[in-house]
Amino acid sequence: MLFADDEESLQGLMSLELPRMGHEVTVCPDGLTAVAALEKNTYDCILVDLNMPGLSGIDVIAKAKQLSPDTEAIVLTGKSSLDTAVAALRHGAFDYLTKPCRLADLESLLKRVAEKKQLTNKYRAIKRRLERFEGKSQLIGNAQSMHQVRTLISKVAPTRSTVLVLGDTGTGKELVARAVHDQSPRSERPFVAVNCGALPESLIESELFGHRKGSFTGANEHRVGLFEVANGGTLFLDEIGELPKAMQAKLLRFLENGEIRRVGDNESFIVDVRVVCATNRDLELMVEEGDFREDLLFRVNTFEIHLPSLRERREDIGMLAEHLLARFRGGVPQDQTSFTPEALQTLSAHDWPGNVRELANAIEHATILCDSGPIAPEHLPRKFAAGRSRGPSIKLSGPPRTLREIELEVIKETLDRHANSKPKAAEELGISLKTLYNKLNQASALEKSA
Repeated sequence: MLFADDEESLQGLMSLELPRMGHEVTVCPDGLTAVAALEKNTYDCILVDLNMPGLSGIDVIAKAKQLSPDTEAIVLTGKSSLDTAVAALRHGAFDYLTKPCRLADLESLLKRVAEKKQLTNKYRAIKRRLERFEGKSQLIGNAQSMHQVRTLISKVAPTRSTVLVLGDTGTGKELVARAVHDQSPRSERPFVAVNCGALPESLIESELFGHRKGSFTGANEHRVGLFEVANGGTLFLDEIGELPKAMQAKLLRFLENGEIRRVGDNESFIVDVRVVCATNRDLELMVEEGDFREDLLFRVNTFEIHLPSLRERREDIGMLAEHLLARFRGGVPQDQTSFTPEALQTLSAHDWPGNVRELANAIEHATILCDSGPIAPEHLPRKFAAGRSRGPSIKLSGPPRTLREIELEVIKETLDRHANSKPKAAEELGISLKTLYNKLNQASALEKSA
């Protein structure tokens, strides 16, 4: 690492203490010397004083980021220069320490830098493996609606705007988010995806923003949050409608000024993260019902992309099926008889309530049954061979019923079809698991009061 400060006492101290912490160190007495060293060597981390003769710490950070974007920077500042420290964070610094700083605090901060680098390296390795196996993230389809989606992605990707991806469950909203990232200037930086509905409410703040050691029971060490992991890149917040109200306020604060605060910390800091959100819920209706903040809706919905359901682009089913089959068979190109005409007709006639995700499951099932040759109807899941659709068969004839009664009948039929598996039923119905439980609890309460 590189240390730059014009105080001789600190130069001597760091030349001894940083190697003790396990770091090779280059010590520089001023900003100009530091920049000269940066032009000759690449450093994982630089530790610089803000106020130095020749060039300031911010100038050194800017040069370091220009030469090596992966280099992390920590700034040292006096208590009277905190505004300047915040400016350094806006220029890409990882964090700052006020003078005089404790060596324990510096060591803890350097461990967080190392942890972030490890996570970034793991992400890149996983990304490379996925690209070798599946290729770049692709939005397959020639339907006009998909051409419009690709056009919108190409328009918004080069910007810094927040994007809201709307669409039914299983349509591929994460693929859209990845395409936005891959076509942006951030493509070589991390893409971090998080399902807001899958995180326990008690842990979601720590997962997103990180925490300090001892900030709550079980916090035995410092934790880097997903916002920090995604610094410089893109954070994809799937199922944004499931975010608790308290976390909605914290997300709004970040979107307004780029600041986050770890659990147990008194000071906020700046991260450079582009946010892409997705949901299959009606956020405007949630605002009316008091479940989603209206000011947050305005922030996340800067640019909207609607992803069509599979039944709205049936002309793409054959192309998607071929693509998925090649992927499940190890990427080996297939001939023109990959599917029999009867199998393609069966796939095209299905309603696809689970959209592309359901299609992928059906093709994987068929691949297991059919070792070679074309896929036939008998290789598809049983419901296709029986000519049955997953969709509910609610009859509207008979005695008048309320909308709530019809809704409950749909829910019960869907649960029966999935052997009472609530996660599978919620996925088919296009609602969150939490919403399904709420509706069942409401129905139970009404039955008891009747």
